[in-house]
Amino acid sequence: MSVYTTTRSHLGAENNVDLVLNVEDFDVESKFERTVNVSVPKKTRNNGTLYAYIFLHHAGVLPWHDGKQVHLVSPLTTYMVPKPEEINLLTGESDVQQIEADKKPVSALDEPVSHWRPRLALNVMADNFVFDGSSLPADVHRYMKMIQLGKTVHYLPILFIDQLSNRVKDLMVINRSTTELPLTVSYDKVSLGRLRFWIHMQDAVYSLQQFGFSEKDADEVKGIFVDTNLYFLALTFFVAAFHLLFDFLAFKNDISFWKKKKSMIGMSTKAVLWRCFSTVVIFLFLLDEQTSLLVLVPAGIGAAIELWKVKKALKMTVVWRGLRPEFQFGTYSESERKTEEYDTQAMKYLSYLLYPLCVGGAVYSLLNIKYKSWYSWLINSFVNGVYAFGFLFMLPQLFVNYKLKSVAHLPWKAFTYKAFNTFIDDVFAFIITMPTSHRLACFRDDVVFLVYLYQRWLYPVDKRRVNEFGESYEEATRTPHAD
Repeated sequence: MSVYTTTRSHLGAENNVDLVLNVEDFDVESKFERTVNVSVPKKTRNNGTLYAYIFLHHAGVLPWHDGKQVHLVSPLTTYMVPKPEEINLLTGESDVQQIEADKKPVSALDEPVSHWRPRLALNVMADNFVFDGSSLPADVHRYMKMIQLGKTVHYLPILFIDQLSNRVKDLMVINRSTTELPLTVSYDKVSLGRLRFWIHMQDAVYSLQQFGFSEKDADEVKGIFVDTNLYFLALTFFVAAFHLLFDFLAFKNDISFWKKKKSMIGMSTKAVLWRCFSTVVIFLFLLDEQTSLLVLVPAGIGAAIELWKVKKALKMTVVWRGLRPEFQFGTYSESERKTEEYDTQAMKYLSYLLYPLCVGGAVYSLLNIKYKSWYSWLINSFVNGVYAFGFLFMLPQLFVNYKLKSVAHLPWKAFTYKAFNTFIDDVFAFIITMPTSHRLACFRDDVVFLVYLYQRWLYPVDKRRVNEFGESYEEATRTPHAD
């Protein structure tokens, strides 16, 4: 096996090529991994492309002189917009001094530049398989090179380049000062079935890019297949179907509960406002971190629902005076004012602990952590407060439940569906690309739900406690139905 590099996509002769790896004792059955340093030509440093030519040929014979050689071509570079540099917002220092980037105008920093692919994964189909010459599978056929030996036709070793192993997170920016870059060449045999599966997956990813998917979106799809065990992947697809179902049912029951709700008795208004603020902040944070759409879309829908719930909780109505909107707020009953009193009392004690922690965390991150912009620092500070101390904001609702000795006012159907999803999120947390803080928050939600379950057990059903409509069972039996 020999690996050459060149700036030409079509190789006619052995001119202008560099030998980077030569495995004289290549054995199809033996896997290996070797790292070599590749010289980067001036053309590639000037935003050009570099190709790798991989040959399987007879030992002691140059590939160009071997009539039974097989080869494939793979680009070692790709074009992408470089990731924004993270700096210390107070001092302006960065981890990586991008000298080349500083020389370019600001508009040029948004243009795609050459990135290096540091991995080259190679496979050879090792099964001793006899194909039917009249019905060769189309996916494998394009990788086959056949020769006539006597009256029979033989196929040469089927060489395959695993492009799915090239991930966006591994790419390295190529600048004018780069003269050498590392390349890890790995080899392993592959069965016919697995080979056909990878060919179909690579074709599917290519089709996504043709339909307009960005390199990062396509990379998310590649990561699902490359970084995950296939059996675990099958389980994930099965669980994902239930996740979508429970997402839909949770949203549906949450909307239905708040649509019918006429009274805020037993409900913490501060907790509703906090959930709205935290959900919007988390959505903006996930958007800033370019998180997977599987996480981003449900977060966006949840944020919209929380904004609507705030309108219901505050009994807010919007009256238009021409082009000027005017906000009007409804009045609270005596029972609602009592609930609000408990709510305010809980928030008063909570603020003594919460605000210093959030401000201290924001100042610490500003001094010690690097960010892309002030906006990025602001969103990260908010979201770190939400993730680290957000569970404290369930205390006002728990305090209200404790004072009323009741949990009947909570939307238990929506809670149940959300609880199922938190346990499913625990599985997704290890598979889907998401920030570490969001991943830890998935496990925090499990604890939150268990506390609510404990209160449900602690305060059993009685006929006098109010339901989600602000009525007790005894009042409902004494009052005749309106119909």
